[in-house]
Amino acid sequence: MASPASFPAARAPGTARLGDFTTDRRVLLLMLLAAVVGLAGVAAAWVLLRLITLCTNLAYYGRFSLEDLPIAGNTLGWAAVAVPVVGCLIIGLMARYGSEKIRGHGIPEAMEAILIGKSRIQPKVAVLKPVSSAVSIGTGGPFGAEGPIIMTGGAIGSLLAQMVHVSSGERKTLLVAGAAAGMTAVFGTPVAAILLAVELLLFEWKPRSFLPVAVAAVVAAATRPLLLDAAPIFPYAGVGEPSLPHMVAWAGVGVLAGLGSGVLTSMVYAAEDLFEKLPIHWMWWPAIGGLVIGLGGLVEPAALGVGYDNIVDLLAGRLAVQAVLLLLIVKVVIWSVALGSGTSGGVLAPLLIFGGALGALAAPLLPQADPGFWALLGMAAMMGGTMRAPLTATLFAVELTGNFSVLLPVLTACAFAYGLTVLLLKRSILTEKIARRGHHVTREYHVDPFDLVRVQAVMTTDVQTLPASLRVADAVAHFTTLERRHTAYPVVDEQGVVVGEMTRADSLAWTLEDEDNARPLGEMLAGRELFLAYPDELASQVADRMALTGVGRVPIVERSTGRLVGLVGRKDLLRVRAARLRDERERTAYFRWRAPRRRPIDIP
Repeated sequence: MASPASFPAARAPGTARLGDFTTDRRVLLLMLLAAVVGLAGVAAAWVLLRLITLCTNLAYYGRFSLEDLPIAGNTLGWAAVAVPVVGCLIIGLMARYGSEKIRGHGIPEAMEAILIGKSRIQPKVAVLKPVSSAVSIGTGGPFGAEGPIIMTGGAIGSLLAQMVHVSSGERKTLLVAGAAAGMTAVFGTPVAAILLAVELLLFEWKPRSFLPVAVAAVVAAATRPLLLDAAPIFPYAGVGEPSLPHMVAWAGVGVLAGLGSGVLTSMVYAAEDLFEKLPIHWMWWPAIGGLVIGLGGLVEPAALGVGYDNIVDLLAGRLAVQAVLLLLIVKVVIWSVALGSGTSGGVLAPLLIFGGALGALAAPLLPQADPGFWALLGMAAMMGGTMRAPLTATLFAVELTGNFSVLLPVLTACAFAYGLTVLLLKRSILTEKIARRGHHVTREYHVDPFDLVRVQAVMTTDVQTLPASLRVADAVAHFTTLERRHTAYPVVDEQGVVVGEMTRADSLAWTLEDEDNARPLGEMLAGRELFLAYPDELASQVADRMALTGVGRVPIVERSTGRLVGLVGRKDLLRVRAARLRDERERTAYFRWRAPRRRPIDIP
């Protein structure tokens, strides 16, 4: 009896070696490259932080120095208003004549490169992004350094990947590894950096992506002390009391931060919409944003720059209520306007300040706690809700402070902030930017339903076939009748073994070839490539082959005999997806609780 192996043109897979993961030994190469990326990320972070310091000293003190001088200590007076204007004007020129990719806060640009750019970042972006961010922050921009370094680290990983033969998915892994290394280098938070990669950048959960990212973050954390401070940036020793009133307050701070996240997101994109209406080129928008920054700096100089000192003061509880309120209002206004204008800078550090300020303002209304405790919860919750990354925000707060005793309170606040923003806002501050560029991003991951179903569960068993002995003329007549026909039919021999497939296109071609009318179908189809599948294969494997080859219908044959037992078409695969949708939408109660019926009282 014949089998698929009897026909050299037939293509059917062998027995697949299934497992929990698809990762192979190539991950070792990616891990080696990721170690290099981790080292480069630390170097890039060191350069960026030094550039920010240099730009600050040049702009506000006229010194070519790396001494750490605060912006608030300058003596320029009203002339300080012009500093952010000039800095943002330089950024506009860099974006216009260098690369438009340097505009914004970095993370959406990294996400966009991953999703639609095949993880390819241009070399000039790797240079211009840190330079533009240093100019922006150094001249008073109320931004953080994490967004730019995430973009810069990602660019380094992407550039390295473009020098070797890797797939688009592997290049994405190295890009994200660079981003995680950069974040680790700036903040010393390797676990949070890995979680950031998982929650925001990878868009998958595979060992192939996780292991290189982990290597890059670990290498960055290990080498960071050689160039930067090894201690936690914002040490905090307070603890949270696990009483019921305190737990309710933890959740309350999360809800408050979630509401604040919605306000911040709306303000940023409202500012962007206003700039879109201006009758001038976008190159000039950052300069207008710079003017707002300069005026805000006159009202509250502490609102300018990265603002790490503000975070330290909030955690220490050293700021009065009036000072916190003024800082919050000024920082929110200048940050949202500047970010909406398209200048360059990160959002993470400002979010910490906004959340910390909200927590500090709410502290008098909340149960008694250690100084700075409610500010810490507000910081983490604001980050988790605004960026839609609750796990990242939780571990970020713990690693930043070096205090694992606040893990439960922080997790509670982050979870409630995340839940509120998910319910109230369709998109986050990160994905809204991508959506405005015409791309949809989904942040929900689930198991592919095709990986859970075997072919035999979805195939059609009642298959219409054509015999291999049928003459070509009769086969052509079969397609040219007025009756409704399929676009293709499997051709089988007397034992039911598939020898080929005839399509409607074949019938049209053979109509013009009279000399072949008497030949049998089996002879005409001999040597033609044929795609087959087996009943015990996963539906995902068949779907992948159909997508790669463009085949719309695949004959399913027995492994031992090669006999036709079914057919899988696109409609059959769509039924799998329909079943998953029904599982999500149909609601059924299997146990119903009914109140016992009361017996009627007999009245004699």
